[in-house]
Amino acid sequence: MMMKGLKKWRLFSLLAAVTVFLAGCGQEQLSILLPAGQVGKDQFNLLILSSVIMLIVIIVVVIIYVIALIRFRRSKLGEDHIPKQTEGSHILELVWTVVPILLILVLAVPTVYYTYKLGNVTAMDAVDEEGNTENLVVDVTAKLFWWEFEYPELGIVTAQELVVPMDEKVYFNLIAADVKHSFWIPAVGGKLDTNVENVNKFYLSFEKDSKDLKDGVFYGKCAELCGPSHALMDFKVKTMPRAEFDTWVTAMQATGEETTDVAAVGQGEELFQQSCIACHATSAVGETGAIGPNLATFGDRNRIAGFMDHDKESLKEWIKDPQKYKPGNKMQSFGDMSDEDLDAIAEYLMGLSVEK
Repeated sequence: MMMKGLKKWRLFSLLAAVTVFLAGCGQEQLSILLPAGQVGKDQFNLLILSSVIMLIVIIVVVIIYVIALIRFRRSKLGEDHIPKQTEGSHILELVWTVVPILLILVLAVPTVYYTYKLGNVTAMDAVDEEGNTENLVVDVTAKLFWWEFEYPELGIVTAQELVVPMDEKVYFNLIAADVKHSFWIPAVGGKLDTNVENVNKFYLSFEKDSKDLKDGVFYGKCAELCGPSHALMDFKVKTMPRAEFDTWVTAMQATGEETTDVAAVGQGEELFQQSCIACHATSAVGETGAIGPNLATFGDRNRIAGFMDHDKESLKEWIKDPQKYKPGNKMQSFGDMSDEDLDAIAEYLMGLSVEK
């Protein structure tokens, strides 16, 4: 009785674990099963097609197996019964040769078609009569353990949060600054590696406004094991109509204007200039290559370091000991900084915003 009870509890535990795992499939901000763009939809259709083909094969094999078990069971036909032998049957040989070939063709043709379609980035270099690029291009640089996004034609750069317009193709140049990473926005399209030695290119389209999502963003991931904090190397994606995106770009470009009165600089900004400016920029105008993430939009983010709650207390804990929360990252610890100074810097950083 005790063994039966244990087996029941094992089964219940397994079902509970599967239920928890599947519960994540319905989250729009990170589920491949709820595609939010044409690339994601095309890849989802391929997933459904391959799954249906595999399911058909499994069902046919199981049916044949069950029929054989029932028709030729020992209790019905006896110990010495030998079924009719079909060795050398041309019909069976044709069936198990032709059917797999047809299934492979049904799967291969659309796979090859979409592979070339989704890999076509020739429009990335298209320009209008004035020499301006016709499509938005974003240069993505993966670092330990954060993401940098440069808009070369717009002259701005940001980090940790990718902002893109909806209902148009956005092209990406992908590269890594240190080790191999992989750029992946599950709800929008499949992953592509970021390598140190070469640039990978692809495009995505975004058809859903992220402000309608639970957290107001889509979730991006690093899909390549890259170090001790690989699992914490997240980024967020904000999508918006083109008019709102243009407004955001204008606000980002305005962060490059020097408007601060030196005499009016607050304690937090002064401390930042003394301790942090060597690694972090607070202007979005510029190029990639900084040691640390660009902080021009820090106040607009919904996470600190990609995964921590976006509040002052979490920020202070992060500044004091970043290795505790994200092992292997390159940020310096400031554990000897006073609470008063930490409060001032946190207040300053939370005020860096282009959306409020």
